[in-house]
Amino acid sequence: MLYIVATPIGNLEDISERAVRVLGEVDLIAAEDTRHSRALLSYLNIKKPMFSCHKFNEEKRGDFFVNALLEGKSIALISDAGTPCISDPGHRLVGQAAAAGITISAVCGASAVVAALSVSGFEASRFAFIGFLPRGKAAVKGLVETLAHMETVVFYESPRRISAVLGLIASELPDARICLCNDISKKFERIYRGTAEEVLAEILENPSAEKGEYTCVINIEQKKSGDEPQNPDLATDFGLEARLVDIMLKSGGNLKDASKKLHEADGKLSKKEIYSAMLRLKDMFNE
Repeated sequence: MLYIVATPIGNLEDISERAVRVLGEVDLIAAEDTRHSRALLSYLNIKKPMFSCHKFNEEKRGDFFVNALLEGKSIALISDAGTPCISDPGHRLVGQAAAAGITISAVCGASAVVAALSVSGFEASRFAFIGFLPRGKAAVKGLVETLAHMETVVFYESPRRISAVLGLIASELPDARICLCNDISKKFERIYRGTAEEVLAEILENPSAEKGEYTCVINIEQKKSGDEPQNPDLATDFGLEARLVDIMLKSGGNLKDASKKLHEADGKLSKKEIYSAMLRLKDMFNE
């Protein structure tokens, strides 16, 4: 059995009884950073063989873990904080294990995304989670412009870049409402609310603003139904990249499917234009 075990994102009291039991029963533990996880296991008084499984060695280590599973051993996969595989390593190992016919079980627990949404006060029946923003000012600016038509968006950001990102959001989406969670469940926990400009002003006045990671929830007020074009796929108030994302969100397809639907819906667009937009969109997320 491969267990995907969620661990606390800050306060160690948040670990579940089931997670403690599973970590104590498995044969070995695959950890994003063994040094970091050793502190948690010491707190829980658990001593188990532990092997690293991070983004630089996950693919290489996969065979080792899968072979151990096929021999009948049980493994717990943990990340430094929260739920593994969500903007953290682990999905390659899970994919390999699934392909090998291994039973996989999720041991549910903390998630910064869900925690931030729960305290935001925004409608969260539908939201887009985009992980960490891309590097580079141009890429971030392009992504922020693309997000303008989405209602609720969640992303992670580092304390070193949060001020610059808020500045871009303030210029591109000045009316968007923001719930910015810093250092969730830890010593410097603080929640900022308001427009990007208002939140940025608070951060600049906070001497502890560079302590801990940020989870940002953005809520963008959409046009009323009477103001929307009859065919949303033909909306022209944002770029081709945004139209592709809009189609994917509404149809549930991939980027290739969205490009085909956009071409069918708007005969004025050439395949070359749409293909270029696809490449720009991929660059935004991969940079």
